[in-house]
Amino acid sequence: TIDITLIGSAGQSFGAFLPAGITLRLEGDANDYLAKGLSGGRIVVRPDRVAPFAAEDNVIGGNVAAYGATAGELFVRGIVGERFCVRNSGALAVVEGVGDHACEYMTGGTVVVLGRTGRNVAAGMSGGIAYVVDLEQSRVNTGMVDVEVPTASELDAIRGLVGRHAEETGSSVATAMLADWAASAVRFAKIMPRDY
Repeated sequence: TIDITLIGSAGQSFGAFLPAGITLRLEGDANDYLAKGLSGGRIVVRPDRVAPFAAEDNVIGGNVAAYGATAGELFVRGIVGERFCVRNSGALAVVEGVGDHACEYMTGGTVVVLGRTGRNVAAGMSGGIAYVVDLEQSRVNTGMVDVEVPTASELDAIRGLVGRHAEETGSSVATAMLADWAASAVRFAKIMPRDY
């Protein structure tokens, strides 16, 4: 019921513990702990509309984004830093690249990465699911997870999330993927915890 658009650079913990019913839209960039403890709200981050750089090649969200998130949605047009979605237990997050240790100790929720990952993805991940484009399997910590091929129904769901990402952020990456979904769909890998 509350929808706020902000322009500029946000400090640490932007949107921390945001509850259901509130949407924060940031046109700019955010520091560490973006969406920390997200608990039902929606956060959308995109570069300023007049920014001359390609969002997918630049970090616009800091380290430890969505740490301890329990519910809600995070859409980021651009790359986030290290330890993305650590201890996420129920939130949905779509981003265009992540640093090292993404999805560490994750217990629930859904993560979609439309770009490169750092190393040690999914360390200690016991729940939730991550879908990653062009995943380098050597970057995955397979101590508790397997890398699988998404099912047809999962690919339909991913397509819907990519569409929402394009709609929410104006992402050129998502728009290009949707334009040739048959080619895009085969690029996704699924990170699945064995005990989930």
